[in-house]
Amino acid sequence: MPLEPVDCAASGARPTADSGRNQAATPRLRLGTRASALARWQADWVAAELGRRGVQVEMIHVSTQGDVSSRPLGAIGGQGVFTKELQRALLDGAIDLAVHSLKDLPTEPVPGLQLAAVPARESTRDVFVSRVAGSIDALPERARIGTGSVRRRAQLLHARPDLQVSEIRGNVDTRLRKLDEGQYEAIVLAEAGLRRLGLGERITQILPAELMLPAAGQGALGIEARSDDAPTLQTLAQLDHPVTHAAVLAERALLTALHTGCLAPVGVWARVDGGQLLLDATVLSHDGRERLSVSVAGPPEQAESLGQQAAADLLAHGAAQLIAASRQGCWPGAGEIR
Repeated sequence: MPLEPVDCAASGARPTADSGRNQAATPRLRLGTRASALARWQADWVAAELGRRGVQVEMIHVSTQGDVSSRPLGAIGGQGVFTKELQRALLDGAIDLAVHSLKDLPTEPVPGLQLAAVPARESTRDVFVSRVAGSIDALPERARIGTGSVRRRAQLLHARPDLQVSEIRGNVDTRLRKLDEGQYEAIVLAEAGLRRLGLGERITQILPAELMLPAAGQGALGIEARSDDAPTLQTLAQLDHPVTHAAVLAERALLTALHTGCLAPVGVWARVDGGQLLLDATVLSHDGRERLSVSVAGPPEQAESLGQQAAADLLAHGAAQLIAASRQGCWPGAGEIR
């Protein structure tokens, strides 16, 4: 996929790939990002935070498979469709860091790369956006509701089995337009994405965790770099938020232990409260009829172990069978996006 350099350096002069890295007095880093409005917001935020620390940034836009295709996620490769090209650019040395929506980043590690920083998290919650009802409970029977996520679909159907939950693709603006055109009575989106884009006024209802647990990493950014690039890793460590990092480590450890990814009907929410890391997780059947839930707590230093413990509990009660069945039962190509 093509790379497009966009200079974000304070001086306004575009550096070459080598010259910027050799200026010790004014460090420069090449930041790779997707070109969508939300991805640009995230990359601009990281660039601004690095700028406050004396680092100049050259922005490089990378087109990913998920950006250029309108087909369902599963039909174009499922996991990693928004991240693989960025990771390839990192490994090839075309960029020095990549900024991801952490929920898009597969849990399987890529040799030569590491998660260098996880900044402080925005809201983890999903939101209900509607033109006809003030809440999910107020939707008329058999109302059409759009989502691109099997996780959201299963939890919606668990709460309201009468709903017609349909696939929806496109960026946030495209989805809102489809709602406004009457293609759906409601849609479900991530609160963090709407607020980052200045669209918080479109939110009709913030969905409680009892109804809708988020995707692993939802609301968090993941900044990835090469494992052997010590100067960049040291610089990016300044943006890390240890509490958020511990929470998402627990969430991602759960996904790994369940042998699933971001395309399964799995919700998980970890947070630190009173010095304890609390984790709630759920696995559902594709139609929402069956739901397994677990809650665990422990020291944040044991984040990964807590995620694995929660997964073991879910597996002991049949989670693997629900996940396997969901791969055949959900709509073709459904996934976990926006």
